[in-house]
Amino acid sequence: MRRFSGDRLLVATHNKGKLEEIAHLLQPFGVSVVGAGDMNLPEPDETETTFVGNARIKAHAAATATGLPALADDSGLEVEALGGAPGVYTADWAETGNGRDFPMAMERVWRELEAASAPEPRRAAFCCTFVMAWPDGQDEVFEGRMPGRIVWPMRGDQGHGFDPIFQPEGYDVTFGEMDRWEKNKISHRARAFAKLVEIFDR
Repeated sequence: MRRFSGDRLLVATHNKGKLEEIAHLLQPFGVSVVGAGDMNLPEPDETETTFVGNARIKAHAAATATGLPALADDSGLEVEALGGAPGVYTADWAETGNGRDFPMAMERVWRELEAASAPEPRRAAFCCTFVMAWPDGQDEVFEGRMPGRIVWPMRGDQGHGFDPIFQPEGYDVTFGEMDRWEKNKISHRARAFAKLVEIFDR
């Protein structure tokens, strides 16, 4: 596995919340982060149909544009009874043409589960794939998955996205009811990150 030995990492995201979360995870390793948005990098089109495919697009685009190693992630919610949807299209389900409306997207998930007469528990999983890419084209892939179930009505105002309808396995609260930093310790991103840290020379 290729190692990262620097102290500053480019994170290929324009999402400030995600950047803050990754910065917090990297703090113990003495690595500071800068986001693609801070470097005025364009957001590449995510044209793949898998999390790893889209993460690779973002990581390699940022590494090629800057000459720096770049970390990207692609993540989303897979609902078993919906054939894994929304999956890589998780954010797209919230698109309105004028920003993202996640309550609308969560209502769509529940509506489609009802239409499918999906039995309880309505199993789902949050998935995260990290790709660390170098300017020479090499990359390393790290994946994490948090199983759970879809619940209704929405519960909690913490977190983001679909968190208020996702109850992680082994817990009686949703991600939306969980303290943000507590969630970050057990989430799909934390599980992928636990594998990612192996590349840091610390």
